[in-house]
Amino acid sequence: MSFSHEPVLLQETLDLLEPLPGETVVDCTLGAGGHTMAMWQRMQGKGRLIAIDQDPAAIANAKATLPTEIVLVHDNFRNLKSILLSLGVDYAHRILFDLGVSSPQLDIAERGFSYQQEAALDMRMNPDNSLTAAQLVNESTEEELARIIWEYGEERWAKRIAAFVVKYRQEKGPIETTGQLVDIIKRAVPAAARQNGPHPAKRTFQALRIAVNNELELLAPALEIAIDSLTPGGRVAVISFHSLEDRIVKQVFRKLAQGCTCPPRLPVCICGKEPKLKIITKRPVTPSKSEIKNNPRARSSKLRVAERC
Repeated sequence: MSFSHEPVLLQETLDLLEPLPGETVVDCTLGAGGHTMAMWQRMQGKGRLIAIDQDPAAIANAKATLPTEIVLVHDNFRNLKSILLSLGVDYAHRILFDLGVSSPQLDIAERGFSYQQEAALDMRMNPDNSLTAAQLVNESTEEELARIIWEYGEERWAKRIAAFVVKYRQEKGPIETTGQLVDIIKRAVPAAARQNGPHPAKRTFQALRIAVNNELELLAPALEIAIDSLTPGGRVAVISFHSLEDRIVKQVFRKLAQGCTCPPRLPVCICGKEPKLKIITKRPVTPSKSEIKNNPRARSSKLRVAERC
């Protein structure tokens, strides 16, 4: 199967991140390589471009399709500091995060990410990790499942879905496939609630994927490491795909853009706190109608960019 997809918010990312020839640029989420290749072209093939991904399939595809000058690293972006140190990089000029699951991961049925294709319940971005979605679904308590589905999927029927999952386990045994889980979710979500909106399993599958890959817990510390790794005037860009990710990005940017925290009544600053960041995008950049029409998966994407002080 082809490992390719349409990079989201590509032109907007290039225009705001501004990778230049001769710079050191880091793509923390290689994926199918669309953003990576576009940045390399914008750099005119001059400078250093490092692309990171925890999915070995993404690395294998990149080795076959991208210029050999691009440095490929099979790792998780949470290890960005040690990755850069191992490559002898003190500071980077541009850093990109394109969060969430990639189109190839969704499209390859056996990865178990999609509620639209029958497969084993897996959902691991890095197949070397031990925890699978099947383990999470079959070994979690009803309360823990409900928490995961509510917190990470923002699913209003989380408690009911968790109860139906546990009942199925007790009566019929382990839930092993995406199809089994989709059927359970459809029975749990009332018929009236299934008439409008997204697929009834969308939020639950999102929640399980986030939990399996520990996505949200890793994001804030990884962003702070990335920002600390930028040279003054360097930029970080983050493309997110749901409100939980975007909220974390916004909070990290705001925290690091804040300067003095002394009470207003003090005549001079005594805290000594100076901002690390200047926020470039006061509001997130979203895709145009034409991009959404050509690539429906771009619909929920948001781009935020900040510059190191």
